[in-house]
Amino acid sequence: MAQFRQSDPYGVQRSLEPRGVLPQQADRVDPALPIAEDELLIEVENLNIDSASFHQIALACGNDVAKIEHHILQLVEKRGKHHNPVTGSGGMLIGRVSQIGPRFPLHEKPLQVGDRIATLVSLTLTPLEIRKIKQVHLKTDRVDVEGHAILFASGIFAKLPEDLPETVALAVLDVAGAPAQTRKLVQENQTVVVVGGGGKSGLLCLYEAKKKRGVKTIAVEYSKEAVDRLKSLSFVDHIIQADARKAVEIMNRVSQLTGGTMADRVINVANISETEMSCILSCKPGGVVYFFSMATSFTRATLGAEGVGADVDLVMGNGYTRGHAEVALSIMRESDELRRLFTKTYS
Repeated sequence: MAQFRQSDPYGVQRSLEPRGVLPQQADRVDPALPIAEDELLIEVENLNIDSASFHQIALACGNDVAKIEHHILQLVEKRGKHHNPVTGSGGMLIGRVSQIGPRFPLHEKPLQVGDRIATLVSLTLTPLEIRKIKQVHLKTDRVDVEGHAILFASGIFAKLPEDLPETVALAVLDVAGAPAQTRKLVQENQTVVVVGGGGKSGLLCLYEAKKKRGVKTIAVEYSKEAVDRLKSLSFVDHIIQADARKAVEIMNRVSQLTGGTMADRVINVANISETEMSCILSCKPGGVVYFFSMATSFTRATLGAEGVGADVDLVMGNGYTRGHAEVALSIMRESDELRRLFTKTYS
């Protein structure tokens, strides 16, 4: 008869240092078996590292694949999870369910052994053990691995859709919160600026914003490759090619495009730090700046807004909103141009 740990819906018993805290707060967690009565055991196939985290790791390792592999293995072995201590972020994973605890809430979250799922909770709180890294995909922030992970009863996930390539589904689900929050934030006839608009989350946000009647979309992007990609898309009205860390330059460019009225909504999905002020200065009084990027500094954003007398609402991105997975996946089903682009880029 299978032996299980006691139920613990938030996984607090797996926090080793310090004990008694939630796993996301812990410096180290325990990924060891057996699972608890209300946990899932997942045989992991792919890690989709958060863009800010992967960018930082790759930069620290000089884009050397062998060094990146070693870095990730050491990090996970030390912390029992993929929790980047520099960016504070993690990512998500794809894997196959290999065991279900007898008290896992199947009535709320139906699935069975053998189902392939994408976790929609961060790797920063997911107990993880990697036996082997099979391949690192530098252009897509993905790492193919052999290993296992634990999902708590409170955790959320999505079954992989059968009508989309799994690499496309993984890329979309990794940032599902961004377009879903965009749908809630953007109203008709508004001007929406997306900083980091050429990345996967930026593209989804631009598309979702443009679905509202009368919306004008402006993408801010640095790389020529991303700018060229944006030029081909029907839902992008204007593109600003610039370094988003240069706040005054971005402000002036947005002012030119809006006749000085600035943006109603600014969405930050950049994977580099120090872009907060370009977003704040680009937003009109009474507008909203939504920070989805894990490179965002709360201190820089709040003190920066105060320092320039910006009367704007600052919203820190929540990676979860009800129905976010379906919102994001539906974009791939609605937009032929985005589906082709994501298939080309992430397959």
